[in-house]
Amino acid sequence: MNPIVTVQDVVTAFADFMEPTDAELDAIEQEMPVITAEIDLLDAQIITLDHTPTELDARRIRRAHRRVLTARRELANRAATVDTAGGAA
Repeated sequence: MNPIVTVQDVVTAFADFMEPTDAELDAIEQEMPVITAEIDLLDAQIITLDHTPTELDARRIRRAHRRVLTARRELANRAATVDTAGGAA
């Protein structure tokens, strides 16, 4: 009879290389305004799922969509500024 051996320690072991690097954490921090704006847009869209959207709902979604676009534009402009500032060698 073969004994059944658990592999939980091997499967759930948390290795150091699985941690996010400082650069990855910085990238997430820079993208956080976009992430929160997209969450707000999703919340506004979810509110309208169970009833016919009213004019207030439509305005809420438009405002949330504009915040997403603004956050994405600011992130893109920030990335372009960083790219051009450190490019000369």
